[in-house]
Amino acid sequence: MSQDHFPQLFAPITLGKLTLRNRIVSTGHETHLNQEGQIGEKLIAYHEARARGGAGLIVTEVALVHPSAVFVADPIRVDSDACIPGYRRLAERIHAHGTGLIAQLFHPGREMIASEDGTAPVSYSASATPNERFHVMPRPMPPEMIAEVISAYGDAARRMEEAGLDGVEVVASHGYLPAQFLNPEVNQRDDDYGGSLENRTRFLREIAADIRAKTGAGFVVGMRLSGDERSHEGLEPSDTLDAWAHIADHATLDYLSVVAGSSATLAGSVHIAPPMYEEAGYTAPLGQAIKSRTGLTTIVTGRINQPQEAERIIASGQADMCGMTRAMICDPEIGNKAGEGRLDDIRACIGCNQACIGHFHAGYPISCIQNPVSGRETTLGAPQPATSPRRVMVIGGGPGGLKAAAAAAERGHDVTLFERESQLGGQARLAQLLPHRAEFGGIITNLTRECELAGVQFRKGVTVDEAVISEFAPEAVIVATGATPRWPRFEGDDLDHVVDAWQVLQGKAQVGASVVVADWRADWVGMGLAEHLAQAGHRVRLAVNGYMPGQTIQMYVRDAGIGRLHSLGVEVLPYMRLFGADEDSVYLQHIMSQEAVICEEVDTLVLCQGHRPDTDVEQTLRRMGISHELAGDCIAPRTAEEAVLEGLRAGRAV
Repeated sequence: MSQDHFPQLFAPITLGKLTLRNRIVSTGHETHLNQEGQIGEKLIAYHEARARGGAGLIVTEVALVHPSAVFVADPIRVDSDACIPGYRRLAERIHAHGTGLIAQLFHPGREMIASEDGTAPVSYSASATPNERFHVMPRPMPPEMIAEVISAYGDAARRMEEAGLDGVEVVASHGYLPAQFLNPEVNQRDDDYGGSLENRTRFLREIAADIRAKTGAGFVVGMRLSGDERSHEGLEPSDTLDAWAHIADHATLDYLSVVAGSSATLAGSVHIAPPMYEEAGYTAPLGQAIKSRTGLTTIVTGRINQPQEAERIIASGQADMCGMTRAMICDPEIGNKAGEGRLDDIRACIGCNQACIGHFHAGYPISCIQNPVSGRETTLGAPQPATSPRRVMVIGGGPGGLKAAAAAAERGHDVTLFERESQLGGQARLAQLLPHRAEFGGIITNLTRECELAGVQFRKGVTVDEAVISEFAPEAVIVATGATPRWPRFEGDDLDHVVDAWQVLQGKAQVGASVVVADWRADWVGMGLAEHLAQAGHRVRLAVNGYMPGQTIQMYVRDAGIGRLHSLGVEVLPYMRLFGADEDSVYLQHIMSQEAVICEEVDTLVLCQGHRPDTDVEQTLRRMGISHELAGDCIAPRTAEEAVLEGLRAGRAV
């Protein structure tokens, strides 16, 4: 059946001695699920969910080949035989589902994020050329160290073969160590590893040769590369093509995995996990260029979140395989669903970056705001059927209520969801109205479909009060009534030209030519509203109660947004608290110096001051003596991620 729906995506393909059942790839991505640098049950269960869900190939996250490669706390290391047992258990579990398994081998060079003990380690690169993003000045690698690191790649590959994996992938993308040797802006060496194209490609060619010498025939060897580093000092696409054509001609490789971006700059790093403002499959032309120039089997990755997009890319010859990594974080079953033609049942990734790479950057195991089970397979796992089905009332149709209703119904309960508005979605309906956030509305579509599949009944346009509760006579109640805009008390808060973000987005406010956006949360609401108004031609001053706009959100989303605000001429005022307003001025206070900052000639003050929990229904239930579960912002205003996680737990608790 899968061949009928997606004939290219589900056509088998062979790499070395490995034949894959389809072209769906979970590419290497850091999870923070390892246990003291080793692969344990959490990481195995995570990857097994994707193998069970239909992935053709899984590439595990970066593993350090050499002691000088430590770039974060508690990394996975493959520089000793101690790694073999964990990888062997992983291989056994993944292969049991018919999925191929390849390990990424990694050295960051100068791209050092952190260290194991908090002190700044010595970083090594081709030359003493600093990077912009982490402000690291590396030490040039002496020739004997180059030889040692090259040999370390081969030794690590031998360990992976001994553990039963199908192959390895050398990470030469995103400005990491191998790419630092390729880039003449970074590589200033005057020995055999610098200068000419022949010399700058030597490091990678010798790595490939060492791996081949230490592994058996048919063991898969691939390399990951950035087709365009998207950085001011990055390799130009034409130079990238020349370098990889030379490598392909002089090294025995089975495939190339093509991405975009570079870790070395803020602008380039956005493409490591591109946010939703990038077009779906936008890296496909890079894959096509590499494939055409080298003739090698090519994987392309970058915002490919639906099987239709993957099929189009492969059918058009832009790539042979597609990395659908965040798509599988969001829905591990995407392969099975696509193969069975259940496209409407796919929980599509919306590219928010909040719980996947956002969690990783914050030092936590990755997950997904739509699918809290991702990364928590060993603790949340599969739901237990209800021992005695109950009549369940869910109050509130935002993300938390929708997830709670679906989770309860999946267990066998008779669930009815009540929503006072005529449409489901809660605050997600407002979020999707902001610039570059339209895809966020997908969370409503996906969660609504989960409810439909589970048999949830909906009653929209109903305000729940004591009479409605009494008439319905629930046996269990889940409250997910969300929150309302917070209006802090300040002098001038009753003026007509003071409005809140909800009123602006709902078209209920007249916004003048000159606007001050007072942003207390420093999240995407203030940034998005400032961009929205600036695009409409308003003069916008964004006063942030923090040190930068978007301080509390994932860095790639934040950094890209700050760039757009600058281009639109938005004046950013950091370290500001709202103090007061009059007819044409807004009064701010610097949160450190306590000094007054006055914005004059203001037509409209827009409040982005966070939210207050809506507890009306909770209080009604308390008066009635009815026990209940709570989920989301009605407990404490936070984000959709917490609402969905708490909705899942509430649905499983009733």
